[in-house]
Amino acid sequence: MMNKERLARCRTLFGTFFKIGAFTFGGGYAMIPLIQKETVETHGWITDEDILDIIAVAESTPGPIAINSATFVGYKVAGSLGSFFATLGVVLPSFIVISILAFFLEPFKALKVVSYAFVGIRAGVMVLIVQAIFKMYRACEKNWINYLILLASFLGVALLDLPVIPILLVAAGCGMLYRNVLLCRKGEK
Repeated sequence: MMNKERLARCRTLFGTFFKIGAFTFGGGYAMIPLIQKETVETHGWITDEDILDIIAVAESTPGPIAINSATFVGYKVAGSLGSFFATLGVVLPSFIVISILAFFLEPFKALKVVSYAFVGIRAGVMVLIVQAIFKMYRACEKNWINYLILLASFLGVALLDLPVIPILLVAAGCGMLYRNVLLCRKGEK
């Protein structure tokens, strides 16, 4: 049976992280100051050093920083149940907003002007992707192994429909192998 104090903590965690999720715009890093203010200054659940740990852990684990932060603080304050309520609190505002937008978006998609706008948006997104590709290409070392890895990866994913993750792992392995062989030839370790 859950005691009243733990239930009250879970309720406070949910409310605090719901507020953080609802009123912070600009992504996870924009949430860090509000998370710090609420969890360190307002409630005293964690320390400023803990905030640094949260950022370090969030950077090295999958998932958005706000969700990882909520999970970490929730666990520290009220165990597994606290993690659940804090995480639910930070995720729920986005879920509600996206659900409302999806509800209203469907009727508008039938309008010709909206469908034309989405065609333009898709074209704009493609331009951004192509621009990113060119920027990455300019920043990459240009040698025969990189071109070979690029070509093989493209053929594997685009033409043979192979799964992306194994392709990335094989590409990384080839790059490391090439670099190690190159360093051995130069006599470096």
